[in-house]
Amino acid sequence: MEKEFVFGHQNPDTDAIGTAIAYSYLQNKLGYNTEAVALGEPNDETAYALKAFGFKAPRVITKAGSEVKAVMLVDHNEPQQSVADIADVKVTHVVDHHRIMNFNTSNPLYYRAEPVGCTSTIVWKMFHENNVSIPSNIAGIMASAIISDTLLLKSPTTTPDDHESLPALAKLAGIDYQSYGLDMLKAGTNIAAKSETELIDVDAKSFSLNGKNVRVAQINVVDLAEAMARKEAFLAAMKTAATASHYDMFMLLITNILDSDSRALVVGSDEDKAVFEKAFGQKLQASEMALPGVVSRKKQVVPPLTQAFEA
Repeated sequence: MEKEFVFGHQNPDTDAIGTAIAYSYLQNKLGYNTEAVALGEPNDETAYALKAFGFKAPRVITKAGSEVKAVMLVDHNEPQQSVADIADVKVTHVVDHHRIMNFNTSNPLYYRAEPVGCTSTIVWKMFHENNVSIPSNIAGIMASAIISDTLLLKSPTTTPDDHESLPALAKLAGIDYQSYGLDMLKAGTNIAAKSETELIDVDAKSFSLNGKNVRVAQINVVDLAEAMARKEAFLAAMKTAATASHYDMFMLLITNILDSDSRALVVGSDEDKAVFEKAFGQKLQASEMALPGVVSRKKQVVPPLTQAFEA
């Protein structure tokens, strides 16, 4: 059987990399020939999780078609978030927990999407459905993905399935998910050593909203004041990136993981900023807006932006 790549989205987070590793393992047990790869280097949080469970970071690819004819996608489906030559390879499987947008194939495929907090929760179900045992290290990286995407089960995206899967995986991995999870999340909040240009690209996704190219980046912190002291530098980096990559709007969500509040920074035209204000029901003050209780890009940011742009 010819090899297929398994990978998550660009600027990968712990779910994109961890679930790719887990899903590749499952598919190989089911008779496929797959390799988990990544569309970017792991961030600090993901690197912490990989090291904790003895994994090397998957190798990074920029194109798939030079090595394989077919791929499996996890944690994404939108083409602009995928590998550069996604249109030139066959997509055989998708496992995702996001909206479906601009996605089509010329051949039938296996597609599984569930509105849960993390893609690893879906893959956890698939292990059980196929009677495949989960090794402790695989369980650990899957638990890490769930911790990351649900902010230790505190995100509004969290579902009963996530509440069930995380303790089960933590038990298999031999960890206390509360203490390990807090350490892992904190590992991803050290922003002092990174430039603003690096930080706005660590966890960023592009969305097509009614013809507008919207970039939404997110960073997690434990000290919001420390991050906001760099506000002007962040805005300058965002303007540079927007010009270079033709983003109509660039939003940076700075999330305090300890109190589950966020601050948004926005660059774009006055018209697009007005749409942003409409989406969140308040005015930007010097390109800044407080968003108390907002922690999820998927559930609390992209849906209101989509509705506002399409109104």
